[in-house]
Amino acid sequence: MTVFKKIYCRAFQAFFRLAYPFLPYREPLLLDSIEKVGEALKKENVSNVLLVTGNFLYGSGATKVLEGALTSAGVKYSIYSKTQPNPTSDNVEEALDIYLKNGCQAIVAFGGGSPLDCAKVVGARVACPKKPVSKFKGLLKVRRKIPTLVAIPTTAGTGSEVTLAAVITDENKHKCPISSFTLIPRYAVLDPVVTYSMPSHLTATTGMDALTHAVEAYIGHSTTKKTRALSIGAVRLIFENIELAYKEGGNRVARENMLTASYMAGVAFSRSYVGYVHAVAHSLGGKYNVPHGLANAVLLPLVLEAYGKSAHKKLYRLGVAVGVANEADTPEQGAKKFIDGIRALNENMGIPTCIKEIVKEDIPYLAKQAAKEGNPLYPVPRLMDARRLEEIYKKAAENN
Repeated sequence: MTVFKKIYCRAFQAFFRLAYPFLPYREPLLLDSIEKVGEALKKENVSNVLLVTGNFLYGSGATKVLEGALTSAGVKYSIYSKTQPNPTSDNVEEALDIYLKNGCQAIVAFGGGSPLDCAKVVGARVACPKKPVSKFKGLLKVRRKIPTLVAIPTTAGTGSEVTLAAVITDENKHKCPISSFTLIPRYAVLDPVVTYSMPSHLTATTGMDALTHAVEAYIGHSTTKKTRALSIGAVRLIFENIELAYKEGGNRVARENMLTASYMAGVAFSRSYVGYVHAVAHSLGGKYNVPHGLANAVLLPLVLEAYGKSAHKKLYRLGVAVGVANEADTPEQGAKKFIDGIRALNENMGIPTCIKEIVKEDIPYLAKQAAKEGNPLYPVPRLMDARRLEEIYKKAAENN
């Protein structure tokens, strides 16, 4: 990366860091049970909603308790259940059509990050009916208030229930990151019961997604006292609980702690942003439909190593905080122990060390997409251009 490009990136990031106190961040109102959703909607004078979820969740009957809560409160609902694991612009338009045809007034999202992201952008389309999804890409493109949105995460990982961000795959198989304050849900429901039936591999990868949020928010250049505290707290909770939640799906304490960690990490990265782990993961999701949590889990140790000494001090502090490093270690030693700790979590939960879908001939194109997403937006410890990012893809594909 040229010196001028580096100066531009850091200046762009500095502007947003200075503007932070004046930006309209807010947090959702929290509910601790899906049984309370109907009551909350009635308080908002909402009597007809669109429920956005996924095929598996709807087919397995996971939405029945929610549907019962809505019915008991006298709230009519229509269902869109075709959200894909990496939601597409077609998903958004199909759900929007149901919303409009049935005269819905609000949106309830039930699922992992995919239904939550889809629901956010459906809300954006309702608010801005003349704009296609592609026009929302980037920062602050959704300026009108969206309908009341209730986010019910069934995975402890994405943090989408608290963030201003959504990611949609467009018709060209490109990931469209969308970030606007209007997309922050009105309500977030943190009910551990709905996460009990989550398959163990999803518990693992979505939990590592939350860890990625917390780590990237902590090591970047746009942190605040609040986001650093939230990030450290989230990392501690994940290291202490993720394997227990993975092994004992019905462990309420572990599930509650993972939901709390995911929420904390979501608040942190909404304000301090993420880094190249996400940029690379988004390109893999768009091109090959690699699940986002899996991509993040594999990429996190590789990207942290690529940052080198620019991230050592902060990774060392995280290592000490979770007990895998000690105060007597040098920053380099502590950082290595923390990265090794991440690899140990992956190994203990059966997460692979590579992403088999990567085609080596695609790497230059993928790296350009990641560099375009990450620069200048993400306040990473060390700036990297497409050429340097190519090395990360190669390492992620090494064992193919």
